Amino acid sequence: METVAFVGIGRMGANMARRLKDQGIQVTAVYDSKKEAACQLAKELGCLAPGLLGEVTAAANVVITVVSDDESMEQVFSEKSVDSLLRGAKGKLFINCATITPKTHVEIQRRVEAAGGQSLEACMASSITQAREGTLYLMCGGRQEAFERAKPLLEKLSNSTRYIGEAGRAAQVKALVNMIMNINTAGLAEGLALGDALGLDLATLREVFSQTGAASRVLQTDGEDMQNRDHSCFFSARHAAKDSGIALFLAHEAGLDLPLAEATKAQYDKMVFEGLGDLDKSGIAELTFKGRHGA
Repeated sequence: METVAFVGIGRMGANMARRLKDQGIQVTAVYDSKKEAACQLAKELGCLAPGLLGEVTAAANVVITVVSDDESMEQVFSEKSVDSLLRGAKGKLFINCATITPKTHVEIQRRVEAAGGQSLEACMASSITQAREGTLYLMCGGRQEAFERAKPLLEKLSNSTRYIGEAGRAAQVKALVNMIMNINTAGLAEGLALGDALGLDLATLREVFSQTGAASRVLQTDGEDMQNRDHSCFFSARHAAKDSGIALFLAHEAGLDLPLAEATKAQYDKMVFEGLGDLDKSGIAELTFKGRHGA
């Protein structure tokens, strides 16, 4: 059975590690830029909290990364730094779950294979609860043989694991998923804000939305939170801005104009600029409801 280590143990990574531990998988090491958080989780799981990335690679056959952005990904897989996951990577499998640009996933695969390892992108279209329960929706890209090796582990983390194609393809699909989700979230916030301004009962309005063409998954997850101003973070506005930016970059490369995606990114960028970036994406309602932030 594969031994597993984690790099990046924020809300998603930590709960994925807990899930695998519960499923009888040997989690041997956890690493994070926040050393204290790594030590706390390591104590909980009964594993190591190495100080160096090379020690993480040495501690397991499979390393799952859940980092925040392209820059962080390139740092942990540095070809120049003495401290890198690539040190001793021969024969190891790296499963990379962060939402980053497709070109970075392609580059990471190149670096890992040059070091004798295997790389797979496993993009997640779910949140914290699903990470803990093992019901993630995973979209995978990379070599077929890497996917087959990873599949038994991924199936313990997900209720749907889909192979999309070569490196970068799953990241493209994930960018589209998040782009549409973010547009839906912004649209719902504006609909509820207008309903509120008109004096409509928002609970009734949400029920009507749920039975008509206004229904969406975002209505289920964010509608009540927007009404109640409960923006506990499951997927931050900061990440929504980043992910919308990835989709827009792909659109520009393809020669497409996406005005709804542009407008949505502008709203999430505004949240970040005004200090609301760490709120859940539902916090976009704070920009639209009368009497709320800046309105």
